[in-house]
Amino acid sequence: MPSKVRILFIGDIVGSPGRAALADALPILKREISPHFILANGENAAGGYGLTEKVAEDLLALGIDVLTSGNHIWRREFLGYLDRAERVVRPANYPEEAPGRGAVIISKEDFTLGVINLEGRVFMRSIECPFRVGRRLAAEMYQKTPLILVDFHAEATSEKMALSYYLDGRVTAVVGTHTHVQTADEKILPGGTAYITDVGMTGVRDSVIGMRKDQALELFLSQVPRKLEVPKKGASILEAVLVEADSQSGRALSIVRLRKFL
Repeated sequence: MPSKVRILFIGDIVGSPGRAALADALPILKREISPHFILANGENAAGGYGLTEKVAEDLLALGIDVLTSGNHIWRREFLGYLDRAERVVRPANYPEEAPGRGAVIISKEDFTLGVINLEGRVFMRSIECPFRVGRRLAAEMYQKTPLILVDFHAEATSEKMALSYYLDGRVTAVVGTHTHVQTADEKILPGGTAYITDVGMTGVRDSVIGMRKDQALELFLSQVPRKLEVPKKGASILEAVLVEADSQSGRALSIVRLRKFL
């Protein structure tokens, strides 16, 4: 068995431009870095808010192994699919009565990878503790594989950093999602866990975190709530990280930020 595994994690896919950017860039990334696993956060992939069954299936067909999500996953028409989907996960720290699953284990190319999805609580919903749920799931997964990646969908940098140290040495990587802005703080923690505060987004570059600029400005200037829309066209960007890890110990060896301008 090869000693190193490469895990590609793609930042929040925003609307149809993000999906198109992914379809264009993924074949290039596969040729350039030959990842063993490809993961992506898809919670904004359908019109900027949530997922639909068709969008999820289309993304998986591109070669995504697991789609993670976050607070926008709860579209009512998607809940039935979420309950039966094997490779789409929602945050694990929602109550057990919530549809879907919060973690999954997948095997391919002689490797087995555990994926845990968590949601933060600072400036977000008061759900179950992501720290305790994350550590419990990591301990359970470690019985089957030392390779474990956590997508922590959270607002506050401090909460993301704190969780990474809480899980350091227990998981291969903690990658942040939700803010749609790629951070430049990627590192390997003392216990061997790779970390980045936010992977970024896959969507229109000339936008406000993937949404129309004019509508975002109107919202901030008027303070009247409104739904924001994804731009119909425009040059796009794909942001991601590549984590390389030792397949026997699960310790991360490197984490590299990636950006593709499309």
